[in-house]
Amino acid sequence: MTDMLLSALASVSDPSSSKPLPDSGRVLGADLREGTATIVLSPGGRDEDAGALMTAVETALLALPDVIRARVIFEAERAQRPARPSPAAAAAEPAKAPARLVIAVGSGKGGVGKSTVSANLAAACAKAGLKTGFMDADVYGPSAPRLFGLTGLPGLKKNERGIEPAEAHGVKVVSMGFLVGERDPVVWRGPMVTGAIRQFLNDTDWGDLDVLIIDMPPGTGDVQLAIAQGTPITGAVIVSTPQSLALDDAKKAAALFDRTAIPVLGVVENMSYFLCPHCGEGTEIFGRGGARAEAEHIGAPFLGEIPLHIELRQASDEGRLVALGEGPVAKAFHRAADAMIASAEAAGRPAPEIVFED
Repeated sequence: MTDMLLSALASVSDPSSSKPLPDSGRVLGADLREGTATIVLSPGGRDEDAGALMTAVETALLALPDVIRARVIFEAERAQRPARPSPAAAAAEPAKAPARLVIAVGSGKGGVGKSTVSANLAAACAKAGLKTGFMDADVYGPSAPRLFGLTGLPGLKKNERGIEPAEAHGVKVVSMGFLVGERDPVVWRGPMVTGAIRQFLNDTDWGDLDVLIIDMPPGTGDVQLAIAQGTPITGAVIVSTPQSLALDDAKKAAALFDRTAIPVLGVVENMSYFLCPHCGEGTEIFGRGGARAEAEHIGAPFLGEIPLHIELRQASDEGRLVALGEGPVAKAFHRAADAMIASAEAAGRPAPEIVFED
């Protein structure tokens, strides 16, 4: 498949060297899945007409019988991240960000319910009247289509302002899950992944958002660095279960944010206890209070406890967001979102007001 794409690109000349594009050294990655051809190119010179090159590449690819859609990603050059300015300086300089608040939600470890928490925090913000976006940065294991009830979405469209996000439950959503088949793995190397992430961040027509929630993938690798270096991040939220095994990796996530000068807005303890749907009693299956203790240790706010409840599992599987409703689980997410926004205000960036009715 890759050879076929490169052969098609031989008819496109590199503006800088005048060589056929595959011979220019600028093609960093090529992939064809479910009719979508993706090409990652290194950046050109300052005077290069990137739009004309993109059109030429897309035209060449769409001429192939197996290609239905074509995507061209320009890999941005990494720059040294400057030191985070003081709150006064940050307020004086307009933030070049896709939203007034950009909040990364990470865990350092898979399996702790981070994506479910991220999606419901976004839903809680939307329920409170905030213009909210959700970026699913877990390229290899995207969960947003399932969580937001968008599994049947046939790809993402583009307009003159960039990628058009999908929308569900009042939240604008982008995810790699919209671009590949439900059973298809994303077999990409680092440059293709980071290029896609930067395109989601910078080339999406988010509109005038109050809050953008970024669901970070597990680990501390290329994607995390691409996000940290690619846009001003207001702060990060760490999700963990109470048990020590999960907290070990949560500590690594906190250390990553510290090294990239991103303040930790707080810690959420997910699956804090099992809430029986019959008697209402709580059972501490994974222990309880470990995330609160870790928040105190790193000097970050504790944003709240999310119980393990059958309603949350059912809603997530069915594409509903429990935070849009009422009940004890929904109210737990409301309190966590309220505390998250309050912490963002304390971090030194202007934040919208968030209010929930009892």
